[in-house]
Amino acid sequence: MKISIVVPVHNEADNIVPLIEEIVNAMHQAEAYEIIYIDDGSNDQTAVVLKQALQHFKMLRVIQHQQSCGQSKAIHTGVKAANYPWIATLDGDGQNDPADIPRLHEVLMRQKETISNLWMVAGWRNKRYDSRWRLFSSKVANTVRSRLLGDNTPDTGCGLKVFSRDRFLELPYFDHMHRFLPALILRAGGQVLSEPVNHRSRTNGYSKYGTLDRLWAGITDLLGVIWLQKRAKLAVINEVEDD
Repeated sequence: MKISIVVPVHNEADNIVPLIEEIVNAMHQAEAYEIIYIDDGSNDQTAVVLKQALQHFKMLRVIQHQQSCGQSKAIHTGVKAANYPWIATLDGDGQNDPADIPRLHEVLMRQKETISNLWMVAGWRNKRYDSRWRLFSSKVANTVRSRLLGDNTPDTGCGLKVFSRDRFLELPYFDHMHRFLPALILRAGGQVLSEPVNHRSRTNGYSKYGTLDRLWAGITDLLGVIWLQKRAKLAVINEVEDD
C-alpha cells in the first residue's frame, strides 16, 4: 500500500498530535505513506503545534493556507500535493478512526477486480456519536441528497474516504465539493462503495459548522450538482485499429 493521508484542519491544535500518533500506529504495515496536514487559516495554536510535530514525525508534511478557504479547498490542496496514487482523507477532529484506513484500502483493491471503474470507498458512520439534533439534520440531508442525486451513498458527510488521486483531480472543483464526491464520481463514469467505519465522540475543540450555514450552502450546492448531472454526457469510446 502506497498512500497519502490528507487531513484538513482549522483550529484543531489539541487534536493534532494524538491523531498523528494514531495514524502512524495504523499505517505501520504500509509499504509507503505520507501524512499531509493542510492548515486552513487557523488562528489558534495549530500552526505552532504542526511545526513542532514536523520534528518528531518524518512522514509528516504541512501546507498552510494564509486564510481560511474551506474544507473542500484544503482537501484539494492536499490531494494535488500528494506523492502517492491513492488518497485517504479524514477529519482532523479525531472522530474518524485512522485504523479504518488500511481496511478501506484493502476493500478498494479487492473490489476493483470485480467492479469496473471503482474510484472510491467511502466511509459510512452507521453508529454515530453526535448530538440528537446533528444526527437528525444529517439524516434528513442525506435522504434528500440521495433521492435527488441518486448517488446510492448513505453518508457523504463522513470525512474518511479512500480514492484514486488522479480520478479525484479530474472532477470539477467547487467550494463544498467534498460533500458531493459520490455523485460527482458517478457523473464522471466511476463507481463508489460505502463501507461501515468506526465513529467516535469529539474529545477536544468544537465543531466549526453551524446548522443554518450548512443548510443554505447545501441547498445551493445541491442545485449546482443537479445542473452538472444534467449537463454530463458519457461517451462510449471504441478505438479503431488498422486491419
